[in-house]
Amino acid sequence: MSGPADDDGPDGGHTSSPDAGRSGETGGRVSDGTRHSTDGGRHSTDGGGRATFEDVDWDDIEATSGSRSPRQIAWLAIIGVYSVGLALDLYARYATAVYTRVVGFLSGADRTAVETPAWVPEPGPAEFAVVGTVDGVDWLWSLTLLVGVFYVAVPLYENPRMTRYYWREFKKNKAAVIALCYLAVIFLIGLVVPRVVSPPAVEPLLQYQPPVWGAVPDTVPIQCVGPVSDGLCHGTWAHPFGTTHQGKDILVSVIYGMEISMQVGLIGMFLQLLIASAVGLSAAYFGGYVDEVLMRYVDIQITFPTFFLYLLVVYLFGGSLFLMIIVFGILGWGGIARIVRSEALQRREEAYVMAAESAGASSRWTIRRHLLPNVSNSVITAATLVIPGLILAEAALAFLGLGDPTIPSWGDIIAAGRSDLDRAWWISTLPGVFLFLTILAFNFLGDALRDALDPRQEAGNNE
Repeated sequence: MSGPADDDGPDGGHTSSPDAGRSGETGGRVSDGTRHSTDGGRHSTDGGGRATFEDVDWDDIEATSGSRSPRQIAWLAIIGVYSVGLALDLYARYATAVYTRVVGFLSGADRTAVETPAWVPEPGPAEFAVVGTVDGVDWLWSLTLLVGVFYVAVPLYENPRMTRYYWREFKKNKAAVIALCYLAVIFLIGLVVPRVVSPPAVEPLLQYQPPVWGAVPDTVPIQCVGPVSDGLCHGTWAHPFGTTHQGKDILVSVIYGMEISMQVGLIGMFLQLLIASAVGLSAAYFGGYVDEVLMRYVDIQITFPTFFLYLLVVYLFGGSLFLMIIVFGILGWGGIARIVRSEALQRREEAYVMAAESAGASSRWTIRRHLLPNVSNSVITAATLVIPGLILAEAALAFLGLGDPTIPSWGDIIAAGRSDLDRAWWISTLPGVFLFLTILAFNFLGDALRDALDPRQEAGNNE
């Protein structure tokens, strides 16, 4: 809380009265330009109009803030439903593998000889009465989209003045505006088209069809779909980006790869932000042993090679997009946690935080209302720079054959054409171009958001 400039007290007007707190007296409305705190710090006064001060009771404030609004109740219900659904899907998919490995390890028998009891389901996606088959990635993907709506879209809509200011600062970077438009198109296509278009199918008779603007010798494809002239097979709009050596349509594969890349980047970013914010804010606010333990764990985690842990997971459970997201999401937040802690340590010493503590605000209230909003700019900027790293990691693992073989990832398509670059260059080149542009666009977006959201960047540029 801040008051008039001529108030007494080193923090802009806050003074306390220990005697009044011990005697249980309560401060009333005063007009002498001073502030009083009674009830042992739980009851304080704040500046009002015309040099008078209104009573503020922190017990009432925290009781009011603790009550749930309809939006919060709906959000908690959604979180509960998604948590149960995700737990059921994990149980259906991995209960058998976990049971056979644990029992086999304890008994010393081969896991293939372990018989599973009736209560252990056959491995596979969970079946739900209304929505049908929904896997773990679908649960996390829809939850991430809901979080984006609740905590990004809705606040921007409810604060048009703030939105206009950030947009005015953001659009100064023309490359970032173009990148944002490109990413919006990629996101919408990847979100909508896979719901209405069947995944790419293997059709051997359609292998090596050239893109619509290209041509290859008619001896390369088994059956040329497009026009043939002068011994060349020309592309056709039936397959605008051509086909692979298996006859899979590359355009459909690229569109499905858009969804996979957005899922990996946004879900992984959501998991990292959730954990990093909790760890960084707790370490900065509480300090002492809490800070020491959490930061030493962060140091250990950063030095631990996540790639090798993922190799172990692939060996135990096989390649899976869900497991890839979980492994990189819960083990890649160390750098963001350090950023959050660094920012929160600076805000920890600000007058408004010290005033809230002196007035008796709880740690939870202070972190949620003061520290978290004031470090969110740096967190958002760091998040946009994390997303391209996750997308590139997924593409690299898929290229090496360590991804999910059932999904058409960009890295998988690039790997499928690496041995045919001399006669079918488009197989690896086209998804590689989309991968390059997407990563570049996120980097442009992160730089522009850093300049728009962090006022210190503007001050530094003006010096």
